[in-house]
Amino acid sequence: MSTTRTQGVTVAASAPPAVLSRALLAAFALAVAVDLVSLLAGVELGHRIAKPLLMPLLAAYAATRGAPKLLVVALLLGWGGDVLLLGDADWTFLVGMGCFAAGHVCYLALFGRRRASVPLAIAYTAALVGTLVPLWPDLPAELRIPVAGYSLLLAAMAYRSGSLGLTAGIGGALFLLSDTLIATGIAEWPQLPAPDVWIMATYIAAQYLLTAGVLPQAYGERSTAD
Repeated sequence: MSTTRTQGVTVAASAPPAVLSRALLAAFALAVAVDLVSLLAGVELGHRIAKPLLMPLLAAYAATRGAPKLLVVALLLGWGGDVLLLGDADWTFLVGMGCFAAGHVCYLALFGRRRASVPLAIAYTAALVGTLVPLWPDLPAELRIPVAGYSLLLAAMAYRSGSLGLTAGIGGALFLLSDTLIATGIAEWPQLPAPDVWIMATYIAAQYLLTAGVLPQAYGERSTAD
C-alpha cells in the first residue's frame, strides 16, 4: 500500500469513496447554516447543538481526503476550544484559548519552512501591535498576558499561512479577524450588529479555507513508498 509523506507526516495515498467526502462536507455546510441562522434568530439551543458539530465534521472530511494528521489534530483542537468557549467561566475561556493555541502550533508545524512574504510580515506585525496596544488597558488584568501571548502565536500562524497560497492565507487572516472581534468584546469596545454571527462566520470560513489550502499541498508534495 502506498503512503503519503507531507512535512514528516505519513498519510494513506488512497482515499475513501468520494461520496463519503461529499456527504461529510454537506453535513458540515448544514451545521454551519444551522449555527449561523440560530445566532441570527437568537436561538441559543440551535447554536449549542450545531457549534460542537462543526470541527469534527470538517476534520472527518479532511481525513477522508487524506489530510496530514497535523491538520486533523488542529481542527479537533479547535473543536475543544469551541466546546469550552460555550461556557461562561474564566477557566473555560483560558483552557479553550489554550486549545486554539495548540491548534496554531499544529498549523505552524504543518506550514513548515516555506518562504513567506516580508511585506506580509510587516503588515501582520503592524496589525498585532496596532490592535494589542490600544486593547491592553481595557482587557481584564488577569487576561492581558494570556491574550498577548495567544495573539502573538495567532499572528505568526496567520502570517505563515500565506506561504501555502492565497486560500490558506485568507483563512489565516480571517482567523486573526475572528479572534480580534472576540478580544474587542472582552474589552467592551463597541461591537458590530450581531457580533456573534460575525465571529462565527469568520472563524468557520478561516478553518475551512485553511483546510482547503492544506489539502492540495498534501497531494502535491507527496512521495510514495511501498
